[in-house]
Amino acid sequence: MILLLDSSTPVCKILWSDGGGKLTETEWRADRELADNLIGYLRQQLSERGISWDGISGIGIYRGPGSFTGLRIGHTVMNTIADDKGIPIVGTTGERWVSDAIERLSSGDNDNLVMPFYGREANITKPRK
Repeated sequence: MILLLDSSTPVCKILWSDGGGKLTETEWRADRELADNLIGYLRQQLSERGISWDGISGIGIYRGPGSFTGLRIGHTVMNTIADDKGIPIVGTTGERWVSDAIERLSSGDNDNLVMPFYGREANITKPRK
């Protein structure tokens, strides 16, 4: 099973591909709860599909552009899972990001670490003091 994630907007999209063309998508309005709930939501999704982390053969992630915080959190979680479980991970962008990620994983690609693409410089506020 291939796990695909788009955390670039307040509505987090998680897609599952069986590698044979069947694709299912779930989404939830994560808003400011992404960091607190992403792992739990993924565990719930795995449980509903009757698979464990060991049943994931690849991870694809939408690199951006999008929300600085959403992309940063999604990439941190997916990179950590991929590293911990030894799962190949690829990052893609654009309208065809899902099919591009599946294609890259199917051909054996592995980015090892996927960095987000924000589309502009991060707007980091300066301390007031």
